[in-house]
Amino acid sequence: MHTVILVLVEVLIVIGLSRLVGLAFKSIKQPLVIGEIVAGIMLGPSLFGLIAPDLVATLFPPETLPFLNVLSQIGLIFFMFLIGLELNPKYLSGQLEVAVLTSHVSILVPFSLGTTLALILYPLVSNASVSFTAFALFLGAAMSITAFPVLARIITENNLQGTRLGTLALTCAAVDDVTAWCLLAVAIAVARTGNIGGAFPTIIESIVYIAFILTVGRWFLERLATYYRRTGRLSQFMLAGIYVAVVASALITELIGIHLIFGAFLLGAAMPKNAELVRELAIKTEDFVLIFLLPVFFAYSGLRTQIGLLNRPELWLLCAAVLIVAIAGKYIGTYVAARVSGIDKREASALGWLMNTRGLTELIVLNIGLELGVISPLLFTMLVIMALVTTFMTSPLLEWTYPKKLIKLDLVEPEAEINVDITAKPYRILVPVANPSTQKGLLRLAVAIGINYRQPAIVNLLSLIQLEEDYSFESTPNEANRLIVQRRQQLEELISTLEPPTQPFIHPVVRVSNNVARETAQIATMEAADLILVGWHRPAFSTNRLGGRVGQILGTVPVDVAVFVDKGGERLESILVPYSANIHDDLALILALRLLLNRETCTLQILQVIPQQQIQDELSYELHAMMEKLPDSVRDRIHINIIQAPEPIQAVVAASETVDLTIAGTSRAWGIERQTLGRYTDALAIQCRSSLLITRRYSQLTSHLTSVLPDTHQEPTVSS
Repeated sequence: MHTVILVLVEVLIVIGLSRLVGLAFKSIKQPLVIGEIVAGIMLGPSLFGLIAPDLVATLFPPETLPFLNVLSQIGLIFFMFLIGLELNPKYLSGQLEVAVLTSHVSILVPFSLGTTLALILYPLVSNASVSFTAFALFLGAAMSITAFPVLARIITENNLQGTRLGTLALTCAAVDDVTAWCLLAVAIAVARTGNIGGAFPTIIESIVYIAFILTVGRWFLERLATYYRRTGRLSQFMLAGIYVAVVASALITELIGIHLIFGAFLLGAAMPKNAELVRELAIKTEDFVLIFLLPVFFAYSGLRTQIGLLNRPELWLLCAAVLIVAIAGKYIGTYVAARVSGIDKREASALGWLMNTRGLTELIVLNIGLELGVISPLLFTMLVIMALVTTFMTSPLLEWTYPKKLIKLDLVEPEAEINVDITAKPYRILVPVANPSTQKGLLRLAVAIGINYRQPAIVNLLSLIQLEEDYSFESTPNEANRLIVQRRQQLEELISTLEPPTQPFIHPVVRVSNNVARETAQIATMEAADLILVGWHRPAFSTNRLGGRVGQILGTVPVDVAVFVDKGGERLESILVPYSANIHDDLALILALRLLLNRETCTLQILQVIPQQQIQDELSYELHAMMEKLPDSVRDRIHINIIQAPEPIQAVVAASETVDLTIAGTSRAWGIERQTLGRYTDALAIQCRSSLLITRRYSQLTSHLTSVLPDTHQEPTVSS
């Protein structure tokens, strides 16, 4: 009983630490799995074993390791099933000839270099009991691996799934995955039998079983899919049958003499790719596997990773050689093959870095090698370091080689086809939309601010799909595409609720993102947005209306920002601007004047609240000059109201009862100011009686008004 309790305590520690470290790595734009692997290593002799060896010996005694091993093996079986389940034939539909050449060369080159490196490593770091053939085959296979799951998530996070680069990388990785697993199966067979000749029966049995699964097994699975289509749900009985088949298939491949993970992977790959069945099966399976079982596998691997074994300079040199061979083999093989196939230099280079991703798949391979005794604990540690470094470097090198500015925004129609004067610089408004079903007021306001007969306007409706988990089924490229199409349809429905003449100026932009504020800032910069108009939403764990993502956008985006607090009114005929003479209030007044120019029935009240014994604030010279340029019909609709009051916020709240929209700058006078840690207070947002637009100015160089001002005081025809 004591051992069981100790194992449960270990599991608690493992899950908690893996989540914390995983989130820390996500914050630096690294895959969650890298953090979880590092957390596993931290628990072993490489870190905590050095800092507190007695504590580690107490928490992770040798008698608990078999229990962790069993849990990790179960996790691997079902994780490999999920990988096979996600291996969609659609990935093999595009550029297949180029992908087959590129992926096979990207395997052949590192495999050859790995087997050559084995000549040096075998006498230095191998076990005496393993044959050179098995050692060389295994090292070559380990160098050739590309982690399809991690690569697929990196592609999704960088919105590459719809590009030629993303499609080619997915196809290459899918072909690479199948080929590399076959090579690994051969290496395992040789390792278990001792020589290639003895491995032939195992290889033949494996081929027979693969043929059986892809014919008879697939026939049964097709019947299952037919039954699912008829019932429309995955019952517990069906799920139990699938899980039994997964475990049985794993057992068969283990008995054949390769490894149990191959049977699970094979069954997943053979599953009919009915979209709904795959989605429901993956979602029901992955949470427990990824949250509970896989971290145990990482911890078990970490307990066997001993970085302290690299205790001499020459061993670190060998580790560097392993790393160089792994990186150079994959990159050079991929780059050369891609260039021969006609891919340009930048895409070929980006493809080379993507194919260098190894991640969790490499860790699975290494653990198999260590269990079989093919690699020693020393070489295991070197290869774990190689897996971490090659995965860690993928995202930054991809961004350096193929920056996001080269990835076209997903616009519904090209701007060149819009019926506007494309010689004039358009006024661009970026509108982040969290929930399309509740954002009609936000879009209506964006159109009112943007559309003017003197200047073309582009309103980009930006919807960012945030994928919380790197390894969730939703973050696979196919599933991400489905979510993007679904979200775009919702945005189109939102646009269709507006008047038809405004529609050509509004364009949905749907992207996948793991950081909404950062992605919004990047897109605003790339698209040279003049204004970001964002809707308010209350954060889940805060009552502050300007907290969460809205606060992050207000505090970090290098563009003028306006936050809309919609109180439900549809009219936009009367506007109130409380003015206290700062740059943020200047922006509030400028946007109000733009609305007046765009809507001939709109009126504006400028409210200056002066505490007793204080001098009245003057409008800035630039604003005064702009107001002088306004036509008489516009200036006649502007009223300046100067009052004395001890509480400026209460005066604004009282004035807001009679208007449709209040526009206020992020000013201390109105209870809206940036405080410690970038938080914004929101006193006026809480009390305001009308809808409220809160403005934050970034640059006084951005012109929101000059381009729509008439050249003279002649009366223009302004459309409402």
